Amino acid sequence: MTFRARLMTAFGVVAIVPLVVIAFGVRRELDRRLTAQYRARVAALARVTGADLAQRGTAIGSRLSSLGEALAEDDRFRLAAVRGVNTERPYLLDYAGRAMRLTGLSMLQIQDSSGRILSSGQFRNEYDRLEPDLPALLAAAPGGAALVNARTPDGPLLVLARSDSVRLGGRTFTLVGGIAVGRTFLSRLAADSDLAVALRLPDSAGRTAPTALRDSSGAGGGDVIATLPVPYVAAGSHGRRTLQTAAFTVSHSPKALEALRSSVDRWFLGVLVLSASAALVGAAWLAERTSRPLRALADRTARMDFERLDMEFPAGRDDEIGALARLMNAMMRRLRASVSRVRDAERRAAMGDLARQVNHDVKNGLAPIRHVLRHLTQVEQEHPEQLAAVFAERRATLEASVAYLDTLARNYARLTPRLDVVPCDANAVARGVAAGAALPPNTIVALDLDEHLPVVPADALVLRRILTNLVSNATDALDGRSGGVTISSARVADGGVRVTVTDTGRGMTREQLDRAFDDFYTTKAGGTGLGLSIVRRLVTDLHGVLRVDTQPGAGTTVTITFPADPLSPNGMT
Repeated sequence: MTFRARLMTAFGVVAIVPLVVIAFGVRRELDRRLTAQYRARVAALARVTGADLAQRGTAIGSRLSSLGEALAEDDRFRLAAVRGVNTERPYLLDYAGRAMRLTGLSMLQIQDSSGRILSSGQFRNEYDRLEPDLPALLAAAPGGAALVNARTPDGPLLVLARSDSVRLGGRTFTLVGGIAVGRTFLSRLAADSDLAVALRLPDSAGRTAPTALRDSSGAGGGDVIATLPVPYVAAGSHGRRTLQTAAFTVSHSPKALEALRSSVDRWFLGVLVLSASAALVGAAWLAERTSRPLRALADRTARMDFERLDMEFPAGRDDEIGALARLMNAMMRRLRASVSRVRDAERRAAMGDLARQVNHDVKNGLAPIRHVLRHLTQVEQEHPEQLAAVFAERRATLEASVAYLDTLARNYARLTPRLDVVPCDANAVARGVAAGAALPPNTIVALDLDEHLPVVPADALVLRRILTNLVSNATDALDGRSGGVTISSARVADGGVRVTVTDTGRGMTREQLDRAFDDFYTTKAGGTGLGLSIVRRLVTDLHGVLRVDTQPGAGTTVTITFPADPLSPNGMT
């Protein structure tokens, strides 16, 4: 039997099997004794809650009907609403507020046949506001009642509303009224202290959203045993309302079941402690039986390196440990056969890496020269009389690029050049890179430099290579579109210098950023994939800190922070 099989069998026999047997017996006893009684009781309670909700809707209709009868006998209302007597206008505006308080309603509107509000119990100044869709939606709602978000001075108020109508002087007036649906309303719906009633409103897509309102009783939580649908007048697009469906959910808190579960949990805890103790004893025994050969394999593996590939692992066992030893012996034979080829491949890869880096750096140095020569050719063809002046103007760029290539060649001639770290003017280097950058049409390199910038302890050539690579990548990211690249500098709090290169190009995704500094990774046709890799190594050589902030479509910002003292702990990358 294998080691894994032995371990799983011992653990199952000692720990898992007793727990499974106990759980099965306890759950079966709970289901047999309590489930049937519990379901019958809570179903009856849910039916009582539904009947109570329907009764509340009927009570709202009765109050509106009584209010309509009172309106039919109110001469002052008739004068103001039917005959339009201006002296009775204040009476009309205040009528709904007084009637709302007398009838115990939380919301009341009186509208004419066109849907124009004549009197509102929430806002006196809602007079003459059109809301014809609300009575129509209430009339179309099943049962004639629906939830509505009414406007109040304190904010929206959710009410259960109905509508009614009355005729005065040959005209029809509509009454819209309702009572507030809050925690008190929901707690009164609960027919038992163990019930909890919650309201779920539909979201913008018409689906039932998470619980929006719950009662304040102590029976929170539990399983939903009934769902009572109720129409809901929701705000739609362009200010139009729509009729959707909300739901009152009735849940029950099974306290007796919870108490029984707590008792069972205590039993489980005791059994678990005993089972775990037994499992630990068994695991210790198994570990002792297997640790000795594993330690022997580990000791031999720790002594293994490329200079000592002639060792052998003991493979006399017939279990997984013996199989592992035989596999490691085979691996040692393959390593001995491959080590010479690996070392040769490493030498070839190193030379290829160096050749690609030289090619990349030389191309960056030739780009400003090519750009100046193209400019001079254009001037010679179009304005030959200005050739001497333009040449004098661009001569500094040519000389700087030639000096860059000359210094680069001398450094590569030494293969491992020593950094010439001296006080360096980062602003001067940035101006030289901006002047010599090969830019596509409609592209500029802007400078935002701190004129009081302290000097940077760095190699000027290395700093130029860093900025040249970053500006080249930034212009490539513009994809030929109009845009710009900005080189900025600033002093940091500890006396160091921060240099930033920002573009308005395409930016990078998270996956692209994770691989951006890998050797030979590129997203450009014909790119070498070495630009940012070289930047990272050069920044590390100068003890700087490199940071990249980018978003797809929002451009990229590369920030390099150079410490005031490159040998200080804060200056290390």
